[in-house]
Amino acid sequence: MDLLFVILGGILIITGILGSFLPVLPGVPVSWAGLLLLYLAPSVPVNYLFLGVTLAIAILIYVLQLVIPAMGTKRYGGSKTGMWGATIGLVIGIFAPIPFGIIIGAFVGAFIGEIINKSDSRSAVRAAFGSFIGLLASTFMEFLVAVGFLFLFIYKIWEYSDVLFQT
Repeated sequence: MDLLFVILGGILIITGILGSFLPVLPGVPVSWAGLLLLYLAPSVPVNYLFLGVTLAIAILIYVLQLVIPAMGTKRYGGSKTGMWGATIGLVIGIFAPIPFGIIIGAFVGAFIGEIINKSDSRSAVRAAFGSFIGLLASTFMEFLVAVGFLFLFIYKIWEYSDVLFQT
């Protein structure tokens, strides 16, 4: 039973790392579910502090991934309308059945938001570029946290290897 939880947890951890780049998967929350599965293994004692802290990190990173593209829009001269457009475009892009929907959605959303705000097309493109930069930064941040969860997973497996892999 322990081995099943370890294998499923490992699959979720790897899926979470891939999800940090693929817009259809929430990378860090999926990686956290892999950590949770490890602690559901009967031989591993549940550490509520560890799970609570990593869950808080997963939630924070997930929220930041939605907020940072809007902050990039603002940093590159966008208005609140452009920030809202970037956020709405990002969410729509997550569900759009097109390649790179999340990138295109955030960019187009910021651009449309700036055009609605009566900005000229040059400043609208600049704000949309800021949204793109913010999206790249949030993706990189999510990737780093997902890889960090992988290292924690491996460390915990190593720590409990004597009880997890008994013959």
